Amino acid sequence: MAAMTQAEEDGLIAQSDYQNLFSISIKLQNLPHLTDYIPNLKTLPNPLDQNPFFRPSEGFYIHPGDAILRQIVLELPGTLPAPSPHLAYHRAGPRRSIFFEPSSVKAAIVTCGGLCPGLNTVIRELVNGLWELYGVRQIFGVTAGYRGFYSTEPVELNPKIVHNWHKRGGTALETSRGGFDLDKIVNAIQNRGFNQVYIIGGDGTLRGAVKIFNEIRRRKLNVAVTGIPKTVDNDVGIIDRSFGFQTAVEMAQQAISAANVEAESAVNGIGLVKLMGRSTGHIALHATLSSGDVDCCLIPEMDFYLDGKGGLFEFLEQRLRENGHAVLVVAEGAGQELIPRTDAQKEERDESGNLVFLDVGVWLKSELKNWWTRDHPGELFTVKYIDPTYMIRAVPANATDNSYCTLLAHSAIHGVMAGYTGFVPGPINRNFAYIHLEEVAQTKNEVDTKDHKWAWVRSVSTQPDFVRR
Repeated sequence: MAAMTQAEEDGLIAQSDYQNLFSISIKLQNLPHLTDYIPNLKTLPNPLDQNPFFRPSEGFYIHPGDAILRQIVLELPGTLPAPSPHLAYHRAGPRRSIFFEPSSVKAAIVTCGGLCPGLNTVIRELVNGLWELYGVRQIFGVTAGYRGFYSTEPVELNPKIVHNWHKRGGTALETSRGGFDLDKIVNAIQNRGFNQVYIIGGDGTLRGAVKIFNEIRRRKLNVAVTGIPKTVDNDVGIIDRSFGFQTAVEMAQQAISAANVEAESAVNGIGLVKLMGRSTGHIALHATLSSGDVDCCLIPEMDFYLDGKGGLFEFLEQRLRENGHAVLVVAEGAGQELIPRTDAQKEERDESGNLVFLDVGVWLKSELKNWWTRDHPGELFTVKYIDPTYMIRAVPANATDNSYCTLLAHSAIHGVMAGYTGFVPGPINRNFAYIHLEEVAQTKNEVDTKDHKWAWVRSVSTQPDFVRR
């Protein structure tokens, strides 16, 4: 019997497992709703029915059964065992019925934590969406982060005020770290009559939003809470990416390009660029892939060492010998265990409760100079260190992130108006979904160094795996 071709084998596999595709177990993840703890809430027809700009048509409104699969890549044959169902999430978008009378809505918008490209776009589109889509007229910005709920007066917002905000970097509402006092925040929400709260921030902010949501639910307040995930690091779990990330990668190219010019223009020149990424190296990874100038990329998910066979110094020496220069990109969280610390530094934390990192770029620059002086005394050597962190964080969002921010904001509004609470809107496999706030707050999006993307980085830079053998 003649051997089958790969195509024929693939065809047989597909036929034999075709039925399995229809027997996959799917679990729709829970999505909190105001009616879970407030019975007999009145429903209203969606005012989009009367909106002259939309003309809702068949299929415009999201059906309660519409779901987005978290995992869409299957291995055949065998697929999924029955005890391990596929997770699915409620699809984001407008519902036919809403649970808020627009004239009675009093919405609060707050930005917390560090800066990120796109913050002002999200604020602007929340205001525009509430105002233009649903006819809400009481929209307020809470200034200075979480502490602003109880320490400052909210700022009234409307489309005219926020008209050009998307063209500005930073956040027009101002922000801060820390200041989280649960009772004071929820008391302020209750006393000021806010019944929709839009919280924009990263993982620490979202963990705070979980506590706010749980306390509001405990008090049985008719207040919907949603978190809009923000972090240039792209470390928020479950969703495809965080807003601001693509802008950050684009801006990182300028720093890498400058480092490459500096390195090429020196004898034995090394351009060292530190990029953001406390616990994940997504910016460093994607900047390396898209640049083409990077010789080595160091990220928090990957251990490395300096001296000895297969170490960073040996690799850089080889690259300098071959090309006369090298570009090294390092994420801020990489190599933290290698940097000497005092006992006090080991315990030091910032206002958000995060361990304070030492500057890996400054440390690495010093170590590189010490290495060269030790092993190549009298030879020319230059290290140019570039830290573009605050330049990247402070720029306006690019076109891709701006459109993404608009979709995030509108998805959040549609979900809240439909009575959902304690959720995060975000894209899963490029389709917008609603995810339980707590599930997102507890999940990290780390670089998988066994994934194809990291293999591509290795193939582009031809760097070693830094595994001691």
